Amino acid sequence: MRSRRRDARVTTTDGIEIASRCELAYGMFARMRGLLGRDGLAEGHGMWFPRTSSVHMFFMRFPIDVVFVDRANRIVRIAADLRPGRIAAARRARAALELPAGTAARLGLAPGMTLVVDEDPSTDR
Repeated sequence: MRSRRRDARVTTTDGIEIASRCELAYGMFARMRGLLGRDGLAEGHGMWFPRTSSVHMFFMRFPIDVVFVDRANRIVRIAADLRPGRIAAARRARAALELPAGTAARLGLAPGMTLVVDEDPSTDR
């Protein structure tokens, strides 16, 4: 059975839009595949990985920013411009948001800021 892809919009509590279209990697297959096989991540897009405190970039083709958040969705670490073949982790992290490289700096994201993940059931596929 094929699982449906679910999307969300991610903002800060201050209203800064981080990703207008963020894929939610809830299922086992979605988590394993992640961004593998893609040539890039479009501006305004992202991928949310719940229940994780680390990510790897093995077999990836492009760099990304990884925003790690705690249980309250507060940013605890930003791994900016993470290159293929690298690993990043964060203590106290309970989820990771993958974004196009440079997004975190461009938007002024910093530890302590809180993210809002607004799941929109109308985007289910």
